[in-house]
Amino acid sequence: MLESRQEGVLPQLECATAKFQSLQMAIKSTIFKAVLQIADMDRHYYADHALTLAQHPSETNERMMVRLLGFALYADNALTFGKGLSSDDEPDLWEKDLTGAIKRWIMVGLPDERIIRKAGGRAEQVVVISYGRTADIWWNQVHDKLQRLNNLTVLQLPTETTLALAAVASRNMQLQCTIQEGHIMLTSAAGMIEVEPKVLQGILYAGTF
Repeated sequence: MLESRQEGVLPQLECATAKFQSLQMAIKSTIFKAVLQIADMDRHYYADHALTLAQHPSETNERMMVRLLGFALYADNALTFGKGLSSDDEPDLWEKDLTGAIKRWIMVGLPDERIIRKAGGRAEQVVVISYGRTADIWWNQVHDKLQRLNNLTVLQLPTETTLALAAVASRNMQLQCTIQEGHIMLTSAAGMIEVEPKVLQGILYAGTF
């Protein structure tokens, strides 16, 4: 009798475990959709992109919107979102050519200088889009170690700008982005945000073809 009861309990436990694992996968990331219309007069790039962004549980809206801004700055049909926070081997965005070679490796935030140098050996161009209240401290700590990387571009975004970007984040976004002379205007139903990235190292569009 005991054995038959155990046989009945095991399938229930397996079913409960499977449901729990499915629930974990379902809450692993939050999906955001964005229709992004880009008019980049600096690169003569004009296109509409329907984007899907998976927000890691530990990722803030601020960081996610900086990723979206990074896409707008370097938009290309070959540019895709990487695993970012979910993997040490992939950036937040990357662009590969038809052979699989990495043309552009884009990271957002304040990455460790060892990760940046490693990326510099794998990609034709590495871009770091830094932001946050400690961005100046981070740059003071790492810039001497990164000066020899001639394929590195480091940008810095003002905190008030990234907080404004975070405020317009929604599960379904319609955005228009105009870029001219490195000046970005991002327009949504909530209004317009002006973004002026500060170039700390390198050239904004180095490696663009």
